[in-house]
Amino acid sequence: QVQLVESGGGLVQAGGSLRLSCAASGGTFSRYAMGWFRQAPGKEREFVAAITWIGGTYYGDSVKGRLTISRDNAKNTVYLQMNSLKPEDTAVYYCAAPRAGINYGLVHSSGYTYWGQGTQVTVSS
Repeated sequence: QVQLVESGGGLVQAGGSLRLSCAASGGTFSRYAMGWFRQAPGKEREFVAAITWIGGTYYGDSVKGRLTISRDNAKNTVYLQMNSLKPEDTAVYYCAAPRAGINYGLVHSSGYTYWGQGTQVTVSS
């Protein structure tokens, strides 16, 4: 059973930066693709970014060029560097992982099996 724990959320002004971290345990991290999703109040969960276990990356249209996903397999951690933040980036951010070895369907929440508890990001205008 894979456990995911997010950290790094907080309050930031528009134009600022945050780095989210997601620490994984309970599996061979290097065999898992990882993803970030977000959910704002009253809205559906939205794909943000994903990284395959060989380092390929995918991004949602609304975050391309501003957010960067990366992973450190030695630390069992995936990161989301968020720059040029906007008020519309305000949401709870979730880290997720599909079953081991899965590198497809990463832009859909239905493709993920394991989820963290989420971390709040609030961007003030």
